[in-house]
Amino acid sequence: MELESIDGLRHRIRRDPQRGMRTDVVVYASRALLEQIRKDLSLEQAMNVATLPGIVGPSLAMPDIHQGYGFPIGGVAATDLTHGVVSPGGVGFDINCGVRLVRTTLPAEDVRARLKELVDQVFRDVPCGVGGSGFVAITEKQLDEVLLRGARWMAENGYGEDRDAEFAEAGGALDDADPGQVSQRAKQRGRPQIGTLGSGNHFLEIQYVESIHDEAAAQAMNLAEGQVVVLIHSGSRGLGHQVCTDYLAQMGAAMKRYNITLPDRQLACVPISSPEGQAYLGAMRAAANFAWANRQAILHFLRRSFTKVFGNQARLDLVYDVCHNIAKHERHEVDGEKRDVLVHRKGATRAYPPGHREIPEAYREVGQPVLVPGSMGTASWVLAGAEGSMRETFGSVCHGAGRLMSRTAAKKGRDARQVQKQLEEQGILVRSESRDGILEEIPEAYKDVDEVIEVVVQAGLAGKVARLRPMGVIKG
Repeated sequence: MELESIDGLRHRIRRDPQRGMRTDVVVYASRALLEQIRKDLSLEQAMNVATLPGIVGPSLAMPDIHQGYGFPIGGVAATDLTHGVVSPGGVGFDINCGVRLVRTTLPAEDVRARLKELVDQVFRDVPCGVGGSGFVAITEKQLDEVLLRGARWMAENGYGEDRDAEFAEAGGALDDADPGQVSQRAKQRGRPQIGTLGSGNHFLEIQYVESIHDEAAAQAMNLAEGQVVVLIHSGSRGLGHQVCTDYLAQMGAAMKRYNITLPDRQLACVPISSPEGQAYLGAMRAAANFAWANRQAILHFLRRSFTKVFGNQARLDLVYDVCHNIAKHERHEVDGEKRDVLVHRKGATRAYPPGHREIPEAYREVGQPVLVPGSMGTASWVLAGAEGSMRETFGSVCHGAGRLMSRTAAKKGRDARQVQKQLEEQGILVRSESRDGILEEIPEAYKDVDEVIEVVVQAGLAGKVARLRPMGVIKG
């Protein structure tokens, strides 16, 4: 594979018809990040994505890109809504895995004084780990309502405030969700899991605002230096995983009927307009709504934890909630022409610029909040979407630091208690349901989040708003 430099931040793999590529691959990365990216098969996967029928624009690779299932994690691809395909691998198994930022009225010094008490309380109130059940008991009929209405249903039924859904992407629920296309097995797995973090790289972090980089944007988001905030990273749990599993099996069989051949069976796809494509999209939207409901429930129980420890002085408000595993019908300019496309974001975050009608009115002048977690020992970032993202990346940027080590490699030769101790020496308390929950997510397992952020900022895709530092971490 020949990678040519467009400039210091953008690189291109030219379309190779012999490989079946229908378009170029464009990679956003610094030279140092590029060396790390080359160590796995993520660029090969981005080239495979370029073979998808109906792809428009380039196959895009964000600076946090790493190897995934079919699509690379950190990949973006848009397909023509009329003639293109939908691929579950372009969304992933954790449909609408996303991040929710919550601001508090508490300064860091007040929370630091009672940090252990707070972390222990949150650990009790927000279940985590593989499987696991939450404290939200709903009937099968109510679950279908959750799949239709997402975060709004939760708020209207006692799990939040009316304003919460307004500050979630898509208002906390996608239209045209179809609970009837979600299998009974998926519903059985998901129903007890609302209000749970899960395992893997999911977390809840109590953080503080270390520095402000854009005063106007920070003011719009009500963020200030020294303020305690909370970042919640979770998704659609077993329900979303089962939806992806179900439809990958169906599409693998259906591809022959549509005469689709691809270099990797993990890219299984069907025409968007086909019965199978429409069924998947209805189920995927329902799973996305489940994820927004899940994060809404986590916020509800988080508020309770803070009240138990700090009383009524601790007010928690949602800043924003954004997903980074999704396929969405959007309208973008491609080659000078406005087109309806299905944007697959797999480990990539929407980053709409100022003035876009889908941004909450409170943020419309500064751009959509973009939430980019790093690792539990480093930092996370709040960005604001910029105009360059609409010109170049279908309104998308990175979603995190990006893995540098496999989970197996991260665990090798390390002791969880020693990792916990090292983090505590840095002032970071960690509670985890399992040893693996700590070892798989050690800071060394991830790229440098600051360098990743620098790439998207220098490329004009987003602007820096605030840098956040962890104080207390809850892991699965």
